Amino acid sequence: MIFLNTAMKANNFAKASLFLMVFLRLFDVEGCFILHIIDMEEIKMSIQSKIENYWEDRATDYSTSIWREMESFKKDAWMKMIAEYRPEGQSLKVLDIGTGPGFFAMILSLMGHQVTAIDCTENMLQEARHNTERIGVKVDFYKMDSHELDFPDESFDLILCRNLTWTLRAPMDAYKEWHRVLKSKGRLLIFDANWALRLHDPEMQKQYEEDKKRAAELGIVDAHDKADMKESDAIAKQLFLSSKRRPQWDAAALIDCGYAKVFVETNISHRVHSEEDRILFRSTPMFMVGAEKK
Repeated sequence: MIFLNTAMKANNFAKASLFLMVFLRLFDVEGCFILHIIDMEEIKMSIQSKIENYWEDRATDYSTSIWREMESFKKDAWMKMIAEYRPEGQSLKVLDIGTGPGFFAMILSLMGHQVTAIDCTENMLQEARHNTERIGVKVDFYKMDSHELDFPDESFDLILCRNLTWTLRAPMDAYKEWHRVLKSKGRLLIFDANWALRLHDPEMQKQYEEDKKRAAELGIVDAHDKADMKESDAIAKQLFLSSKRRPQWDAAALIDCGYAKVFVETNISHRVHSEEDRILFRSTPMFMVGAEKK
């Protein structure tokens, strides 16, 4: 595990976001100069809409996949992982961001915590409500943008998310917002992977293709079909974090956002993934980056 402190400062990742407008110079058929203005915020929101539509359409399939996790070793593995890094105390107030069909919401509730969970897609929330009712736990669900939380300052002891941050349209804004609603000594736990870095890195793309080939030889089936991957890749390539090397980027960014202490595990796949998953995603292991508020 790697620990960082406030002495380590990130580069100015937000610098590019200060320029909200991009100017394009074009000429009409008569050679007259025309100025076109592209609003970068509109572009971000267009990408956000594509992300939401993508996950709305896959809520049922994703719900099925998390039930396979609930019925496997993964449920206890994730409970152990979270228990290791959560703040001290009983019945913590927890915020699960990007809950999807509610996997983290369910296991945190089973661990005895008071869970609030948000997602930007209604279909995912419907699945999550159904799933929590199925196991008899209470979770407060809200449809909400993870960049703009409708909660008071210092509301939660623990904030966590899984496979969410790589899709954020403005991760620095989100990390600052999460810092706002976190209590003093509260913790943020991010579980993710470099899912789309291969789209910007030929060597990683080569490794990805080798992993897929090896998995196919062993009879391991990827849940994503070719059409699904084509759509997913088209969206992913436009995302801010798709070209960043993580969790290094996150560790520096979190310190820039005001977190007092950052801790990292660069590879947790051996703890929470099946052998088949580790073969299929060998070149994109899951990482954990956590942070504590002063």
